[in-house]
Amino acid sequence: MKEKSEGHAKAHPRKKIAPDKKIAIVGLPNTGKSQVFNNLTGKYAIVANYPHSTVEVQRAVCKVDALVYEFIDTPGIHSLYPNSEEEVIVRDVLLNEQPDIIIQCIDANQLKQSLTLTSDLIELGIPMLISLNSIDETVKKGIYVDSLGLSSFVGVPVVESIAVDGIGTAELVESIARARKGRHDLRYGDIIDNGIAEIETMLPESVSYRRKLAILMLASDSAIEEHLKKFADEDIIARLKQDVEVIRQQFQINVNRVIDDKRNRWIDNVVGSVIKKQRVLPRDISQVIARLSRNIYTGIPILIAIIIFMYFMVVDVSSKLSDLMKSTLWTPVERAINGIVPPGIWHDFLLGDYGVLSLGVANAFLTILPILAVFYIVYGTLEDIGYIPNLSVLTRRIFEKLGLSGMAIMPIVLGFSCKTMATLTTKSLYTKKEKYIAIFLIAFALPCSAQMGLNVSILGKMGFEAFVIAYGVLVFIEIVTGLVLNKIIKGEDTRGFIQELPLIRLPSPKDIIKKAYYRLYWFVKEASPVFIFAALLLFTADKVGLLNLIRKLLSPIVEGFLGFPIRMVDVIIVIIARREVAAGLFIDLIEKGEINYVQCIVAAVFTTLFAPCLANVGAIVKELGIKTAVYIVVVTSAWAVLISGALNWALIHIFKM
Repeated sequence: MKEKSEGHAKAHPRKKIAPDKKIAIVGLPNTGKSQVFNNLTGKYAIVANYPHSTVEVQRAVCKVDALVYEFIDTPGIHSLYPNSEEEVIVRDVLLNEQPDIIIQCIDANQLKQSLTLTSDLIELGIPMLISLNSIDETVKKGIYVDSLGLSSFVGVPVVESIAVDGIGTAELVESIARARKGRHDLRYGDIIDNGIAEIETMLPESVSYRRKLAILMLASDSAIEEHLKKFADEDIIARLKQDVEVIRQQFQINVNRVIDDKRNRWIDNVVGSVIKKQRVLPRDISQVIARLSRNIYTGIPILIAIIIFMYFMVVDVSSKLSDLMKSTLWTPVERAINGIVPPGIWHDFLLGDYGVLSLGVANAFLTILPILAVFYIVYGTLEDIGYIPNLSVLTRRIFEKLGLSGMAIMPIVLGFSCKTMATLTTKSLYTKKEKYIAIFLIAFALPCSAQMGLNVSILGKMGFEAFVIAYGVLVFIEIVTGLVLNKIIKGEDTRGFIQELPLIRLPSPKDIIKKAYYRLYWFVKEASPVFIFAALLLFTADKVGLLNLIRKLLSPIVEGFLGFPIRMVDVIIVIIARREVAAGLFIDLIEKGEINYVQCIVAAVFTTLFAPCLANVGAIVKELGIKTAVYIVVVTSAWAVLISGALNWALIHIFKM
């Protein structure tokens, strides 16, 4: 870990130290919160150039000078008046944990949008400072933000930074000691201010942030009741609600509109004073690229070109990398073990079809790891460029037909990265109908990044046509499923939503490699035990005859209906625990010539559709409850079998196999 002189706090990962103070890092989505968290703590949280890349609260305990701080990285929030479950979580962190300091991350390109949250944070009365990020991009656009003037307006330190390069981190660390309560001259008029003061007197004495809570109650924030239950019983809260309603009815005006108008005037005054723009600007090529990516006539060819490039990288580059690693790392080891261990049970245990080394270790590190490494580098590049949000705009019209508009588009697109993370981001959705449809589609026909990378590699062994057929089927299934769910599920209409579009940026190779490294590290850490356990499980089941029994029981479905070789049972057994283990087994079947062209396509579709992985199931339980999660697992598994069987029949007749 780097010392503070290089811009970092000193982390203590091994032994737990009780923190002296808490620092919450908050801000709008995609304003550099996780990057600032990484810079300050030396920890690593995934960062990407799109909103909602942080879906859960993350923590790290670090030492700054003589004090120990707990840094809290939070998902994006637009204001303390929540519009989604995700924003309620962040607000609860602020209200319940009562951090000693708040670091607000503001993207200099979104200063006006961020000041609404700034005014909310100032009204909490918590000492704070501002990390004004991406100032290099505003300069390129001919926009100059007066950070000293902004500091004067809000009354807190403002640190200019370029978080992705670590610039400004040292000053941010030094400014922690200078954090102070913000100030603004924002008043809502005598009538409303008197109402706020009256509600303040009604709140229990033990409640903190009384003025802000009074404003939220006056603005009809129903979610604040859950917070108040910690300080008073339901009868007191019910009477408090009645008293607040009486105060609200005294006004001959729309309270929320007045509050918003006053705040917007204050924001306009700040922005008008601290931002200067050039009148003549050079043509911004990044904006041209972004527009082309969103336009249906140019965006689709760009998407196809990206898919072809990804296919080439994963199929050709990763296979050569895998072959190189096997020849240099595995072949000598295998040759040595063959020379030492004679044929028999111990040889089978180490190097057999279900050997701990051949299936458990070599499969994970020499077959799967190279595929994921190449795919994560390509996908990480797309993330950091800022292409993902533009893709969500390109596909908006299709998603709207599925009952998904606005904020539901982003979780679906994020499902191509991690289905578990995508499921958790559905906290941001406004309606239950939208949330249910999004979670079902994420769990069903949507391949996560690991599944996609492995599918591309597997299908690539049969040619590009096999890849097009398999993914064409998956897209068709996803669209039909969404249309059906939209028709049969009744619920509220979807709300309008303006997609936040980050700038198209030239990615840093160092950051892409670092992100790929951590993803691979987490894969090895989480999946290696699963690979070894799967090898032991299959080895034991094979030796005691249990595997043959299971194969006989499933033979009518696996061989008869789905058209797979019987050894696909091995793949099905481990598929729920870990997709990568199943892919390794399947690749082995292909290399041994036990899988033909049609079987490969059907298997790629089947393994994508079949029951979601355990981590995704856990996320579904968290968002929708255990009953709905069980229902989704059962339905997706059943439909996976039916659809794959029908696809097998159709392809056999088409290709006359």
